[in-house]
Parts: sequence; structure tokens; C-alpha cells
Amino acid sequence: MDDIEHFDRLCTPTASRPLLGLTVLVVEDSRYACEAIRLMCLRSGARIRRADCLRSARRHLQVYRPTVIIIDLGLPDGSGADLIAELAVCAPRVSVILGTSGDDCSEPEAMAAGADDFLAKPVANLSQFQNVILARLPPERRPQGLRAVQTEPISPDPIAYRDDMAHAADILGGDADDKALDYVAAFLTGVAQIAGDGPLCSAAQELVRSRTQGLPVGATLARVAGLVQERLSARIAI
Repeated sequence: MDDIEHFDRLCTPTASRPLLGLTVLVVEDSRYACEAIRLMCLRSGARIRRADCLRSARRHLQVYRPTVIIIDLGLPDGSGADLIAELAVCAPRVSVILGTSGDDCSEPEAMAAGADDFLAKPVANLSQFQNVILARLPPERRPQGLRAVQTEPISPDPIAYRDDMAHAADILGGDADDKALDYVAAFLTGVAQIAGDGPLCSAAQELVRSRTQGLPVGATLARVAGLVQERLSARIAI
């Protein structure tokens, strides 16, 4: 038993902080998406650590074993499904393995890889986030009694969204190959969905469709790049 697991067992969850004592590792390349999860963990009593790619996640897992791991399916250095498959057969096993994506079609892929459940982005509310995790924990690690339904909105820091736009702009401004274009289109779709940024989400989804169907992407790519630059210039508020 490592120090983190020992500390976790000393913490008893409560109705107001049902995830108290849990350590959550979030494998997520979007700072905005991760900030949303951080706020939900904070309100739930859980501690959070973040890895922004598969390589970083594997380094984390060499040092400690989280109670819960939430893995985005679309990561810059590969598919999160590969990490899910590794962890699903690893002993000792992480108690709760969750896949997440802004693409609902990714759920079967996550479950087939061995995930315990799937979180579609954006997560509807705090109670949904808590319930998905609690349902997979043993009874002794769940709070006793009734819990209030948590419906208050989660509002991540807009600076984190701007950081994601800067990340996308770096990729779009370089010599992006097909793999990079597919990645940034999916990345922007997910981030924009969480932020409620309809125009950017629609443009990014159109780029995904064009890439999937083998259609010319010049005009759509220019539109996406322009929207990203508008958000970086703070002319558009989310």
C-alpha cells in the first residue's frame, strides 16, 4: 500500500463530500475540460492530478495508483482506449476506470477496451459526475444516507479556454499533417462543446466530417482557424 492509498483509507466520505479520500487522475489534453473536472472534484472532496497525454499518464502510474482514472479517448499521442485496455488487466487494478469524449460514438470503443463507464462531454451536472464514480466503488467507500442533488452549474476559468485556443492555434499555424488535422478537429469539437461555444463547435464538427468523407477542407479549415484567432484576440466571449 503506497502513501496515497493509506491516506485515502483514513478519509470517510460524507453526504456533502461523497468522494472524500479519493484520488482522481485525469488524462485530458484540454485545460478547460480538466478545469471543469477539477472543480467537480473539489466540490466532491476528491483530490485530482492531471496528465495531458498517454506518456505523462504512464509516468504518473509508475509512481502511484489513483482510485479513479478518467481517460479522454482523443489524446495527442494516441488513443485513450489503449491506456484503458492496459489498466483493465493490470493488477492491482484501478478501482474505477472511466472513458470520456465529446463524441458519443466513442462510448462503445471505451467500453470494449475495458472501461467501467463512460462520461460524455460536457458532464451535465455535479451529481451525474459523482454518481458515475460512486456506482463503481465498493459499498464501504460510499457515503451513508441520502445526498442532495447537486445541480449548480460548473464554470471553469475562461483563461483555461484561451489556453486551449492557443494550443489549437499552434497546431493550425504549423505544417499540420493529416494526423494533426484530425486531432485538432476532434480537440476543438470537444472543448467547444464543454464551453457552449456553438459557432466553433459547428465549424470543428464540419472539419471532422470533411476529413472523414475525404472532402476538400481548405475553406472549413480557414473558418476554424479564424474562429480560434478571434477567441485568442478576445473579440468573442464564451
